[in-house]
Amino acid sequence: MLRYLTGGESHGKALTVIVDGFPAGVTLDTSLIDAELKRRQGGYGRGGRQRIESDVVDVLAGVWHGKTLGSPVTLQVVNKDYKLERLDDIARPRPGHADLAGAVKYGAPVRAILERASARETTVRVAAGALAKLILREFGITVFGYVLELGGIRAEPEDLIRTPIAEEERAEGQGGSSALAKRIAVRDASLVYSLNPSVDPAIVQLIDDTGKDGDTLGGIVEVRVEGVPFGLGTHTQWDKKLRGRLAQAVMSVQAIWGVEFGLGFEAARRKGSAVHDPIQFDPARVNESHLGYVRPTNNAGGLEGGMTNGQPIILRAAKKPISTLRKPLESINLTTKLPEAAEYERSDVCAVPAASVIVENVVAFEIAAAFVEKFGGDSLDEMRGRYELFITSARAR
Repeated sequence: MLRYLTGGESHGKALTVIVDGFPAGVTLDTSLIDAELKRRQGGYGRGGRQRIESDVVDVLAGVWHGKTLGSPVTLQVVNKDYKLERLDDIARPRPGHADLAGAVKYGAPVRAILERASARETTVRVAAGALAKLILREFGITVFGYVLELGGIRAEPEDLIRTPIAEEERAEGQGGSSALAKRIAVRDASLVYSLNPSVDPAIVQLIDDTGKDGDTLGGIVEVRVEGVPFGLGTHTQWDKKLRGRLAQAVMSVQAIWGVEFGLGFEAARRKGSAVHDPIQFDPARVNESHLGYVRPTNNAGGLEGGMTNGQPIILRAAKKPISTLRKPLESINLTTKLPEAAEYERSDVCAVPAASVIVENVVAFEIAAAFVEKFGGDSLDEMRGRYELFITSARAR
């Protein structure tokens, strides 16, 4: 079982993650992890905290001579803005945060709740997801996230971006990762991590105007997982269905308020004939990850019966606006119980671009966990052997 536990507070000394069940023999590329951490800190609309921190990962355990040992991998990100012991408690809980519920539940100061509930914790969740990508890339699986909507402004990807990587490269007669490189180049050139540069100026202007009003913005991010083989997850038990596991992982990210796959809620508005994906077979494509079983549509988002069906996984997540407002909402003083404006602590106007990075990486971890369960996780060599055996036998069926 591939799993992780995180520790640390927003303004504590450091954040840590222990990844258990990580296979031996994987080359640990910290530059990939650091690049994901840097992306998480970026995106237009971020606040002052990101100018203080320059997140880099420190590997504390589980690696020898650059390769994983099969024992727990421990990663750490140091907080430059360490000041927890000097901070006072807050008396007026902030609506939309864990402040009030946590203080009542634990009988604790609000500071004890907000420091751990902070989205700063996702720093090491991104690190764990980036670590998991090191497994996925060994098997040609890519996980790619971007902003689809921000503040009500849609940023629909170009048709080229909507085309699965394998389809695009096959049409162009290209190999390698040229299609993925195109997507990365478009996204990373965008201030808001979108795949539609034509709408970026309007989104940036909206973020500026919203910040001047003391308000915040939310949005929708989309993640695509490509090169996924058949059979990750299972139909046999409710808690092992991959769609449910992915939804739980994504919904656990701070401020994520909804998750959908493929058509999502639109499926409820259509007739069945306009929802389900016909099955076709192309013998010329049996060497691709879908084994030649192709679909003219992917309304299911790559998942049927709790399992991957060889098509790209398509997942969207809705992020609510940040709860900390420069023009605070009404709250109460916990001591006097009298009405007062909520507290304000340094915050972002918009963190939707960062959310696209976080969701991408928690999805990557869950896909890697399902992959380890399917193909064994003691060592990378063992996984390769079992993966090749599965593909060979599946082609023969």
